[in-house]
Amino acid sequence: MSNIIEIFLLCFVIFYLHKSYAVDTMTVAESLTDGDTLTSAGGIFKMGFFSPGNSTNRYVGIWYTNASVLTVVWVANRQFPLTRNSGVLQLVRNHNLIILDSIQSNNTIWSSSSSSSSSSSHISKKPALNPVLQLLDSGNLVIRDENDQNPENFHWQSFDHPVDTLLPGMKLGRNFKTGLETYLSSWKTSDDPSPGDYTYRFDYTGYPQLIMRKKSVISFRLGSWNGLGFSGIPVSKPAINASYKIDLVVNENEVSYTYNLVNKSSTFSKLSITPSGTAQRISFVKQTKSWRVLFTAPADHCDEYSRCGTYSTCSLLCQCLDKFTPRNQKEWEVNDGSSGCVRVKNLECKSDGFRKYSGLKLPDTRFSWFDKNMNLEECEMKCLKNCSCMAYARLNILEGSGCLIWFGDLIDMKDLSVNVQDIYVRMASSDSDHTVLKSSDDKKKKVMIKVLLPLVFGTLIMVMSLMVCYLRKKKRAHMNMEGRLRNINETRNEDMELQLFALQSVMKATKNFSLSSKLGEGGFGPVYKGILDEGQEVAVKRLSKTSTQGLEEFKNEVICIAKLQHRNLVKLIGYCMEDDEMMLIYEYMPNNSLDSIIFDEKRRKLLDWPTRYHIINGIARGLLYLHQDSRLRIIHRDLKASNVLLDSDMNPKISDFGLARRFGGNEMGSNTRMVVGTYGYMSPEYAVHGLFSVKSDVFSFGVLLLEIVSGKKNRGFFQQDHSDNLLGHAWRLYKEDRSMELIDEALLESFSVSEAMRSIQVGLLCVQHSPGDRPNMSSVVVMLAGEGSLPEPKQPGFFTEDNILQAQCSSSVATQFSVNEVTITLLDGR
Repeated sequence: MSNIIEIFLLCFVIFYLHKSYAVDTMTVAESLTDGDTLTSAGGIFKMGFFSPGNSTNRYVGIWYTNASVLTVVWVANRQFPLTRNSGVLQLVRNHNLIILDSIQSNNTIWSSSSSSSSSSSHISKKPALNPVLQLLDSGNLVIRDENDQNPENFHWQSFDHPVDTLLPGMKLGRNFKTGLETYLSSWKTSDDPSPGDYTYRFDYTGYPQLIMRKKSVISFRLGSWNGLGFSGIPVSKPAINASYKIDLVVNENEVSYTYNLVNKSSTFSKLSITPSGTAQRISFVKQTKSWRVLFTAPADHCDEYSRCGTYSTCSLLCQCLDKFTPRNQKEWEVNDGSSGCVRVKNLECKSDGFRKYSGLKLPDTRFSWFDKNMNLEECEMKCLKNCSCMAYARLNILEGSGCLIWFGDLIDMKDLSVNVQDIYVRMASSDSDHTVLKSSDDKKKKVMIKVLLPLVFGTLIMVMSLMVCYLRKKKRAHMNMEGRLRNINETRNEDMELQLFALQSVMKATKNFSLSSKLGEGGFGPVYKGILDEGQEVAVKRLSKTSTQGLEEFKNEVICIAKLQHRNLVKLIGYCMEDDEMMLIYEYMPNNSLDSIIFDEKRRKLLDWPTRYHIINGIARGLLYLHQDSRLRIIHRDLKASNVLLDSDMNPKISDFGLARRFGGNEMGSNTRMVVGTYGYMSPEYAVHGLFSVKSDVFSFGVLLLEIVSGKKNRGFFQQDHSDNLLGHAWRLYKEDRSMELIDEALLESFSVSEAMRSIQVGLLCVQHSPGDRPNMSSVVVMLAGEGSLPEPKQPGFFTEDNILQAQCSSSVATQFSVNEVTITLLDGR
């Protein structure tokens, strides 16, 4: 009898050890209850139920087996904790993993299907005949077919749904074919694994870079990949470099970051983010069964995003780049450099050069463009030809190839105290290096210069003398008000019924430009409400002395808008040019601009769906008039919410024609080196290549339409589960047949489903990447008014992989990037 008992006990022990320490798989016929575990074949990882920190809640997770302190790398039900020790993990035949609160209740609290937004490219789509759950030595929990000979043919894997930890072999990034994006999100606290405030993910809006965000605000930027490492940190130390290898993929199919251990048998490593927003790479020391910190970011106060503002580097204190000066000297005197720096000498575009700076963390690349095949000379020429390009650098310093160029102010730089990578910043010719690059033909050029120099020198002096005389004469003419007034009047046609106002009458109407009369301020200057002697209410745009716009824009608006008569265009009543003052007098719009209502949390509720649909159609008809029905074809070039005014009946009026271009005959567009416009509304071909046409306005209209429907701005748009802008978010929802989710919550009780869905589809048709795919405004007006079927839109510009990585750059340089009301001009050279 005793022998039978001993045999029974031995079998029980063997079964228990097998179940708790040797089993790495589970079938549909088995369950994992609280207290049981799966252990990977090599004994590296365990999976089971656990309670984090001081919490009594129960979660299903994966952790390292031999660490002295519980080190969890993945949590299944992070948002759905169990309050009792009665949970059960089961695998069902539809290859779905579920957690029940108990066997008796059969109540599912979590399912793997709920965490699967899409499948990655290597995952099998055929139903598993014999599904099994397996915990791999990589820490990946997978569902596969037991009979499948391909070891990586998974139906589901935890690596596609990371929590706060990136393990070797796990991808961080996005698959553009499947739409799957993987990123890290912090625990709320050390006792609560539910999603916290911080996310660590790739930003794809320029050259891809890793960014830490606290909710929607950037807190830290690791930077872009330069071939050796990420630009935000010096070249990795040899001791760290020897332990793992980084693989970065940037192509039309995916953007992803992966690291793998060089010697998998000797060490364990992980990258994780803490609840307080710190990224840490740590390595396991087997002797002490403890973790050693290899890298921490942010490492110091200089890693705080944009701590020193534009054109400044952070060391112990903020310091302006050479040939730059503090924007606000008083703030810098008290060690506050957040306002950044500006150039000592303004840019001139055509005669600009570049100045080399070394040993810096490269600036924010959200507004950049890149080409993997260009050399540095080609990169310089590409940047030099575009007046909006502010800097360039090699894309890959390891291979010495590629081109990365920046559009807009350079921000978030740090002194790395090592000469890792050079960046060439656009400067006025007198402040540039002049000899940044030298081609292989330099010697031949020098010989030619020595021969030709004496001959050319005399001619050059004569030409320069003539140019100086001409410029002085031109300057005097521009400073002479009578000359400027005559310039305007000579250009006016006889049928332009515009009134020339005296300065005294304008000052009287606006109460001497009092603050109480001020309506707002834009790129042109402040706008005041005025009441003329006859009682008519007007809006007065007063050109600011510091405005980036000037005589040409003023003249352009007077000539352009005076010829336009349409109910959806703002009416210009007259102008004033006296005592160095330039002002435009418009009809007064009591409801101000569209952006002041549509993007205001409280006021946007005033715009119900019929009103918004009326505004959308009105803007479309106004734009159609500009493109087709006016005497001259007009391309607005700056259509946005702040340039749509609303009268007392909420009728929309397109305004601000200072940047517009006029065409005659069959002309449909042109190209320019002076790219102007506004972040978030500019079409890809215009922002990158300076090509504009009526289809550029169509793109802007599409952005504006989607903003009106959603009540959200395109720029600055943020979603917790992806990093798309509003266009990308609308496209994602459309492809998943979830466009209803885009509609502003304030409209839930008033909108027409058919009109709203049609509007969204028309908006997506207007923002397609290729200008040829976008409809013209006559088609847009018909589509909005009709009830027939619409064509299927293609992926929008500034969203598809090809465009995000090569075209989603902005062409302005003097505004805060997160704001999409700021008009971009390059007329002041900055």
